[in-house]
Formats: sequence, structure tokens, C-alpha cells
Amino acid sequence: MKIIILTSAGLSNQKITEEFLKLVNKSQSGIKVIFVPTASRTKEELFYVDKSKKELLDIGVKDENIKVFNLDHKISYEEVEGFDVIYVCGGNTPYLLQKVRETGFDNIIKQFVENGKLYFGVSVGSIIAGPSIEISIPFDSNDVKMTDFTGLNLTDIVISPHYKEAEKEIIEEFRKKLKYKIIPLTDNQALLILNNEISLIGD
Repeated sequence: MKIIILTSAGLSNQKITEEFLKLVNKSQSGIKVIFVPTASRTKEELFYVDKSKKELLDIGVKDENIKVFNLDHKISYEEVEGFDVIYVCGGNTPYLLQKVRETGFDNIIKQFVENGKLYFGVSVGSIIAGPSIEISIPFDSNDVKMTDFTGLNLTDIVISPHYKEAEKEIIEEFRKKLKYKIIPLTDNQALLILNNEISLIGD
């Protein structure tokens, strides 16, 4: 079964937290998480990484069961095999996608999901799960000079996180430009994908 939760702001909503725990289906103290902060490079971005980790600790995940995974080497599936969740934090989208590709983590994520494990995206961690990250370019610095914006294709939906009414026109322009379905998410919402069933969680 394909199990994916795509969020703007992590476990920011009780309904998202409840769904997360239900899908992992283990006691909180036994949940093992691969925690990927690689996209975050600025002080502000790193603040939200700390917030994400604190949210996991607050729901009962043990610190020793959270493996911080910096994408700085070629990754094998054996490194993630014993874990229940791959949790990918926010930051800079093109930079994250470049690192995911360079380390082979893209294929690891796909295999992890194929094996029925949970992929949990936060902000850009949600964007890269889709077919294209192009929607991030007006908001993120493309300092890695990326020209191939193809995402991981875990879903055929493009997520636009941190949605505010002021961004409506930008989203509409992308709807005309891209051939994919775009779903904007506020910081209190998440998209749940179970196989081919899609539902919105949160307020």
C-alpha cells in the first residue's frame, strides 16, 4: 500500500497527528523515523527543522529513534530498511531535489513507499513528492541552477504549501501552465494518499 502524507507545516494540526499515528500503527515509543533536514540552510529554515523534530518528540517518538539523515553520501536501502517513516523537512526546493538525486535517495524513497512505509513531507518535502517542483521557483532561490524540475512522481499532484489568499493569482497561472493538478495547502492542512485514494486532512 502506498502511504504518503504531504503537509505545509508538519504535525501542526491534531488531525494530522492522529492520522500519522494511525497509519504508522505502532506505539509512539517504537516509531523509527529517518529525519531529513538537508533542504534547510538558513537560520529561519533551521528553526523550523527544530520545530519539526520537537513535534515528533512531543507525540512520544523517542530521540534515539529519530535518525538525522544528511544527504551527503550515496545511500543504500539498507540504511533506511528498519525505519517506519521518511520525514523530509522544508527549506529550499531545488537544492533538496539536487541532493536527493545526487545521493540516489530518490530511488530509496520510491522503494520505501513501494514497501508500504510512510513518506511524510513538510513544505518542500511535499513539493518534491509530486511530478514537478516548478511551482516553487517563484518562491525559492534556484541557486543550484536547476533546469530539470521533475519531481519524484510519488503522486501526480503538485502541492503548493503555505497557501495564502494573496497567492491565488500565482497558483492560477501555474494551473494554466502545468498539466498537473495543483492542490494548495494551508499550514493546518495535509494531503493524505493511500494507494489511489486522496483526502484532505485538517482545517
